[in-house]
Amino acid sequence: MKRMVLAITGASGSLYVPEFLKLAQAAGVEVHAVISDAGREVMLLETGLAPADLDPWVAAWLGFKDFTAPMASGSSRFGAMLVLPCTMGTLGAIANGISANLIHRAADVMLKEGRPLLLAVRETPFNRVHLQNMLKAQEAGAIICPPIPSFYHRPESLSEMARFVAARYCDLLGIPVEGMKRWGDEG
Repeated sequence: MKRMVLAITGASGSLYVPEFLKLAQAAGVEVHAVISDAGREVMLLETGLAPADLDPWVAAWLGFKDFTAPMASGSSRFGAMLVLPCTMGTLGAIANGISANLIHRAADVMLKEGRPLLLAVRETPFNRVHLQNMLKAQEAGAIICPPIPSFYHRPESLSEMARFVAARYCDLLGIPVEGMKRWGDEG
């Protein structure tokens, strides 16, 4: 995969974004990103980062309402999409085929074209509607993977924990990650 879409919404979990971007860049993946207004606010609150701080790892930023962006068309050459973190509102729109903004539309394109769409849903506890929407999105072809860290690799910092989750997302999207400690690895 040479190009992908990263959508950032307003759920908690912004600390995973920079780690994912670093791994994608190291693998030579060109990331085109779109961020919701709430995503900007949450990122600033949680990490102190603004979208411009991610510029070293993002090839292009696209407008949240820009339906003329390449990712809004199935003829574009984006190989995958990650919504990180994914609000339940975004999940609901995607699961029900509602394209109210570029994030929803790009996700719809991924599903209709049969390309990988990974949703890092991040609000708990889940209610029945959340679970039904996750099932609908999964049945449509999305990968549902909440950012739940593992601890067998014994992370020594939040950054290391976030990197592990980001590496798992890379795995699921077919992005190679060097040096990821995996279950059963010696050392």
